[in-house]
Amino acid sequence: MDNARIADQLDAFATLLALAEANPYQPRAYRRAAETVRAAEVPIEQLIHDGRVRQLRGIGPGIEARLRELVQTGEIAELRELERELVPGLVGLGRYLGLTTRRSVEIARALGVRTPDEFRAAVDQGRLRAVPGVGPKLEARVREALAHEERRGGKGGAATRGGGGAAERPSLLLDRARALVDGIADALGGAAAGDTRRWCDVCTHLAVVAAAADPAPTLAAFEQLPQIVAVIERTERHARGLTVEGVPIDLVVAAPERYGTELLRATGAPAYVDALEPLPDAPTEAAVYRALNLPELPPELRERSHPGTPPTLVTEADIRGDLHCHTTWSDGRFSVEEMARAARDRGYDYIAICDHTPAVGAVKGLTADEVRRQAHEIAIANERLAPFRILRGIECDILPDGRLDLPDDVLAELDWVQASVHAGQRTPRDQLTRRVEEALRHPAVRCLSHPTGRLIGHRPENALDLDRVYEVAREHGVALEVNGLPARLDLSGDHVRRALQAGVKIVCSTDAHSTRGLGHMTLAVHTARRGGATAADVLNT
Repeated sequence: MDNARIADQLDAFATLLALAEANPYQPRAYRRAAETVRAAEVPIEQLIHDGRVRQLRGIGPGIEARLRELVQTGEIAELRELERELVPGLVGLGRYLGLTTRRSVEIARALGVRTPDEFRAAVDQGRLRAVPGVGPKLEARVREALAHEERRGGKGGAATRGGGGAAERPSLLLDRARALVDGIADALGGAAAGDTRRWCDVCTHLAVVAAAADPAPTLAAFEQLPQIVAVIERTERHARGLTVEGVPIDLVVAAPERYGTELLRATGAPAYVDALEPLPDAPTEAAVYRALNLPELPPELRERSHPGTPPTLVTEADIRGDLHCHTTWSDGRFSVEEMARAARDRGYDYIAICDHTPAVGAVKGLTADEVRRQAHEIAIANERLAPFRILRGIECDILPDGRLDLPDDVLAELDWVQASVHAGQRTPRDQLTRRVEEALRHPAVRCLSHPTGRLIGHRPENALDLDRVYEVAREHGVALEVNGLPARLDLSGDHVRRALQAGVKIVCSTDAHSTRGLGHMTLAVHTARRGGATAADVLNT
């Protein structure tokens, strides 16, 4: 069993554990283990046979036992038990229709059904209204959603371009969505499309496009993938599957001479594609653009019409260092030297260690004395790793009155100071803006971290007047961060565009709390690209 297959099984187990409302630690642990397995450069099966799999970070005795069971028997028994109990196909359909996991299971048991087709038949027969707790409004909502998908199923390739249903569509954060779609694309020999190819921070339209003269084998393989628990639509060259979370994934199997056409159509936002229609048939996207007499547009910019020649966008290869990383001095998991070595291994010239200050509250923050003691550790690591450079930095909280959380003489010693708001995200607009403005005027401050304070799906953007912040930042030469944490991606692409228009530089950083977290630079860079950032716009290039 190869690493990708093992990782897929761990991901599936993590998802079902979450649906079963297990201890939240368990799904996260298995999800991290799946990432470790997927990234491993040696066969996991061999490590298990050699008794060395626990040498991998995040693999403890419990996960080792599951891995051993999976390799030896080809399955995880508890995963199969959860599948029988939760009926993933129906749970996926239920969540797609806006039902909770528990409600989906209750309805399935009351109806005595175990597949989406059986559920549809029961609804058509009017049996849903007999289920305890199902009233006319819920029945009407389910019927409307099912009818909407049936109508969409007859539209062929157009079904791959998103669109709403009766219920709000389930969504995934970008990192999870990309792992899911890339895994499916790799398994089918296709390419990722939809929201993940445009690097949207929240993904609702997931799509894969493949090319084949005979679409049947690819469509059949799609239905058998472990990530797909139900197929709710299928036409000659299109299928729509559901994950157990209820997230729909479209597959288009294009004729080879139309592959570029379908890939472009499945990638662009509806407004962008509608402006180009009718699209000519072509085997590559480049050929489609040539036929339209238009310059080829990077996927990140395909949200709306883009007049003229697109800019040469920043790439991850342009990044020379990461300017926002944490260590064990605050809430990081690795030492200064370990983080620096990992950054050097990524080809960087430098890294900035930016641990928290005491006012962050939720985690340990460094006092003035601790900042100076950390300097000794950084100096020793710099001697060992030269010419690679570790910058002395800090993620310094902005206090309610706009002062910074460390004395000026300490801040003056540092190479890089990031100012951040953690507490008080719900502060009124004028008050919060004055607080941030005051901090941006401090001579030591070089960058404003995660300016809007959002946590996608958990906390909305704060009320900060960004236009005013852009003005003050430009006046004082302060950059704004594009934070690569998947739940932040802050600034967003739209905010990046406005910042650049205001003449403000940006910084692509990871806010990494582990060596693995350095990999979030990919998300930061592509978020900056969504805002049209070039290498010249990014301070750390």
